[in-house]
Amino acid sequence: MWPAKLLILLVGLWHQSHCQSRDPMFQEVTQAIFPPDQLHNPTQLNYGMAVTDVDGDGDLEVVVAGYNGPNLVLKYDRTQKKLVNIAVDDSNSPYFALRDVAGNAIGVTACDVDGDGREEIYFLNTNNAYSGRATYFDKLFKFRNGRFEDLLSDELNVRRGVANRMAGRSVACVDRKGTGRYSVYVANYASGNIGPHALLEMDEAASDVANGVIALSDVAATAGVNKLTGGRGVVVGPILSDTRSDVFCDNERGPNFLFKNNGDGTFAEVARQTGVEDQHQHGRGVALADFNGDGRTDIVYGNWNGPHRLYLQGGDSKFRNIATAGFASPSPIRTVIAADFDNDGQLEVFLNNIAYRGNAPNKLFRVSRRANDDPLIQELDIGDAVEPQGRGTGGTVTDVDGDGQLDLLIAHGESAAQPISVFRVTQGSTNKWLRVVPRTQFGSYARGAKVRVFTKLSGAHTRIIDGGSGYLCEMEPVAHFGLGGDEATVLEVSWPDGTTTTRVLQPEEMNSVVEVTYPSEGEMSTLNNDTQCGQGFAVKNGRCTGI
Repeated sequence: MWPAKLLILLVGLWHQSHCQSRDPMFQEVTQAIFPPDQLHNPTQLNYGMAVTDVDGDGDLEVVVAGYNGPNLVLKYDRTQKKLVNIAVDDSNSPYFALRDVAGNAIGVTACDVDGDGREEIYFLNTNNAYSGRATYFDKLFKFRNGRFEDLLSDELNVRRGVANRMAGRSVACVDRKGTGRYSVYVANYASGNIGPHALLEMDEAASDVANGVIALSDVAATAGVNKLTGGRGVVVGPILSDTRSDVFCDNERGPNFLFKNNGDGTFAEVARQTGVEDQHQHGRGVALADFNGDGRTDIVYGNWNGPHRLYLQGGDSKFRNIATAGFASPSPIRTVIAADFDNDGQLEVFLNNIAYRGNAPNKLFRVSRRANDDPLIQELDIGDAVEPQGRGTGGTVTDVDGDGQLDLLIAHGESAAQPISVFRVTQGSTNKWLRVVPRTQFGSYARGAKVRVFTKLSGAHTRIIDGGSGYLCEMEPVAHFGLGGDEATVLEVSWPDGTTTTRVLQPEEMNSVVEVTYPSEGEMSTLNNDTQCGQGFAVKNGRCTGI
């Protein structure tokens, strides 16, 4: 049998010689996928996008933060093969309140705040304010009484004074204690001592979930994250811990924050110690990924008209920037997305720019793993998604039509009203893939969970279920793996409370969506010493471990 490192190197060389197609990656399908009227894709100022199951039918919808118009909820109609807006202007609709026409929404996130198994939706509004205090409250919508209703407008929460009325930028969800109930992290843009970062969560002692009574508290001070700064991007996941959810913020005014979860729901700020402070730059979009396949979480983000960063984490929990000159080239950056669009087993990084002073084309880079070396970073032909005159503000990915390939959606706004753009991938349609959906103790999406698959040829691949990715947005709550011609053999899922389950994947599960429920005691692992984890790994203590 060949040594594992040699085999990985050969796979990498094969990939470089066979998969570096000069064909464009994306083809625009906006006009084909939307009905031909303004109801579903209005020309307006839009900002953030998030992906969640809004209507409770098991499919994912895309929620769009409308700034000078209504918020949108885009659902794929399988009969029409169209994306339709279900948040219509009809007070009898269960989604009517989500429109929130009075709000100037820029950020949006979704997660299960109260542990009822269904995600709430948080809209960050920034009415009439660049920094400090806004003139309108944020909204936290819960499906209750057959419709979405705003929890922050409940008399109970008005009395508690928890509604955020600050000029925030981004929102994300963090299961800080590993309970399956999420807190909403709000990155506010402070003015002096007005507008610290907020952390809203359910006060269990004062709530009655069965009857829809949800009392909310701002626990930012208790958790140690009530910082005053020019907040921008936020991302959540097991960055420094193997499972616990940490929080990284790339800020505009002042240094970045990296909040390490202490294990008790409090955080310690360690950006300087770990090398990601980057205090003289102006952060925007940010994403988490494992770019070199070592199992550690890396950080990629964009700086507004400054050098973009791709930080690899070392064994000492310190980060070093490996961005090439081309990748780092300054641009008016907004959303940053890390995903395997063409399902070849290598990650791509999408950089979304806003054309506010002349053309500002979007860019796409492939980050290919290499044995005994840093990943290879190569710019790709982005195709129609280049949008040189696009006023890009937000973006997200999800498999809209269920074909096993990710679709890219881009929102536009701020300096010009433009409709949403939708792009399909032109490459990799014959490559294998796997999509994994972990669930919490309550059956909701396990935001912040870590998912690893072990393969026959290319080692381990890691994804983190997004709790809020970067500037304004949130990706789908699915771990999407492209496999190329490889095959996944073992699946491992770790939840924010440290619970881990591991099982063998069957060949027939390739090219499918795998749901993973939170395990009961005794269901942690089904591996035995004869399990084939794939090259470079073997079973130890019920898990695939490097050899």
